[in-house]
Amino acid sequence: MRKLTVMLVVLACLGTVTQATAQKHNIKTVFIILMENHNWTGANGSGSIKGSRYAPYINNTLLPMASHAEQYFNPPGIHPSLPNYLWLEAGTNFGILDDNAPSVNSQTTTQHLVTLLNNARISWKAYEEDIAGNTCPLTNTREYAVKHDPFVYFDDVTNNQDPNSAYCISHVRPFTELATDLASGNVAQYNFITPNLCDDMHDKCKPLQNAIEQGDTWLKNNVPTILTSAAYQSGGALFITWDEAATGDGPIGMIVLSPLAKGNGYENFIPYTHGSTLRTFEEIFGVSPLLNDAANQTDLSDLFSVFP
Repeated sequence: MRKLTVMLVVLACLGTVTQATAQKHNIKTVFIILMENHNWTGANGSGSIKGSRYAPYINNTLLPMASHAEQYFNPPGIHPSLPNYLWLEAGTNFGILDDNAPSVNSQTTTQHLVTLLNNARISWKAYEEDIAGNTCPLTNTREYAVKHDPFVYFDDVTNNQDPNSAYCISHVRPFTELATDLASGNVAQYNFITPNLCDDMHDKCKPLQNAIEQGDTWLKNNVPTILTSAAYQSGGALFITWDEAATGDGPIGMIVLSPLAKGNGYENFIPYTHGSTLRTFEEIFGVSPLLNDAANQTDLSDLFSVFP
């Protein structure tokens, strides 16, 4: 009888631990989409996103259902693109202030987000528009810009810049595979999505010849695929942000969509940077240590009603 009582107590304790663990991980799947080079409001005038007539999907569809930040900035003085992408992955730009390829700017450190995730057996993928998927994409191709793909700047991801790295190829995939992975339930827990130079608001391309309108249209065509997926609806969170401001350091946009977000047009005025986003991801997945600037910034938990 005593043994049975002890066993029941142990099982009850295990159940409590399991329940507590589950409560810590309400957000199970993360998606982040990186857009390019526009202020949210203010100094950039007609090139700003909030209120732009060229961004009806963002302003009229996403913002009324989302939470968003009004004071989100790229890290102070950190420009151009690559340093900001590295910051989102590692909480630092490693002193880099240019957009050179991995052949110039690769890093040997293993202290960056996807390696922490991989070590914790948390799945991850980067979906890059315009890559072929049969090699590790270490150089520009078509409208794919390697400077917008932070993962291939880390030697532990690319096996020291090996274009045939099996690990890189299996994790850095063509964007066209995202819809299939969502439909099949094969999506990773952390998903980094990079539109190409025409679709991320970086360049003016045909047919629209308007960078904001092109990017807004791309979001309209692709975000619903995420929002209607089982992965999103069962504890998913989609973050849409910009890499850097066109004028100064911002503010730039940070839009959060999730069944667990406050949503309904909620906005706050808490100061954030890319370090805040990195900290948020580390907290969602329970990995440590907090990487560089992630340790110094406020997380994005205020945008959620349930976190993490």
